[in-house]
Amino acid sequence: MTPLLRGPITGPKAFAIFAGFFVVIIAANLVLAVQAVRTFSGLVVPSAYIASRAFEAERRAQEALGWTVRAAIARGTDGGKDEVVLVLTGPDGRPVADAVLGGMLRRPAVRSADQTLAFTFDGALWRAPVTAGPGRWVLVLTATAADGTPFRQHLALTAE
Repeated sequence: MTPLLRGPITGPKAFAIFAGFFVVIIAANLVLAVQAVRTFSGLVVPSAYIASRAFEAERRAQEALGWTVRAAIARGTDGGKDEVVLVLTGPDGRPVADAVLGGMLRRPAVRSADQTLAFTFDGALWRAPVTAGPGRWVLVLTATAADGTPFRQHLALTAE
């Protein structure tokens, strides 16, 4: 045993233990803070005011489309591929066929599971093949109407 660990706890030993504890805590906090800043700067948009004005204009245009969206993850049968099935209806209740759809299927907290979706229209439904394990997913839908109006929506999905 080293001389530092032998004998009674004296004032200098108690101070060394106390200081060592705080050095470890401060070092861990610094490492975590540096990693947090490297992975996300905190800046979402350069100007929140300009972004909010653009958001309001886009929101009004999107609402004017009158589209309704429902989505689900359909399990493939007999070893077939899973797919995101999307019902996109216009204000008249009929399927929207003349839009350009895209999007991402994401796990709420894991970026490595993100999948880019390529939708095709089958006459009634929009379908996109995916590999979706069980659990919670978020569908980030992006679409463009025939008149060029952008449409964005986030939908929470659950795969069994």
